Amino acid sequence: MKQALLVIDAQQDLIEGNHEEQEVFQKEVLIAAINKVIKEAKANGAYIVFVRDLDVAGGEGAGFQVHRDIEVPDDAAIFDKQATNSFYKTGLLPYLKEKEISHLVIMGCKTEHCIDTAVRTATVEGFDVTLAGDGHSTADTAVLSAEQVIAHHNQVLHGHYNVDHFSIVRHSDEKLFEPEHDKYRE
Repeated sequence: MKQALLVIDAQQDLIEGNHEEQEVFQKEVLIAAINKVIKEAKANGAYIVFVRDLDVAGGEGAGFQVHRDIEVPDDAAIFDKQATNSFYKTGLLPYLKEKEISHLVIMGCKTEHCIDTAVRTATVEGFDVTLAGDGHSTADTAVLSAEQVIAHHNQVLHGHYNVDHFSIVRHSDEKLFEPEHDKYRE
């Protein structure tokens, strides 16, 4: 089985915040989890893919780049997007299909927007998904705290399915590249 780690919008200004956005909840925990899972992905021969949002920092400069404390491998694939959906009008889906990926581990920002959309779209597109429950974050909203948003999404996305493919939520300390989807299919 071929696998990939998909890190979405883990960009400098989105994580740290700026004059327009507040920083994400527990950013140090998020960055540590991403770095841990990058090492695990490399050890398991998984492809590593980053997606950057062109709306962050106007799509340029240091604020647009992947966060300075994230250890981006030299051979990582990087795609830029204009929409909430990482698969919309990007080369991501063709890349994953060409590599014959069947399982995605997803991490990044922001939980209720780009992470939620990626998890749901990936299952529709034929991938089993593992969402790292401690590997995505957001900021407080007018209605819910960031912590509540994350907890809510971890609950609703665990077991989310589209008949043949579905998502499960696991902690970054678990062996994420040893997917457990088949035991739920039995």
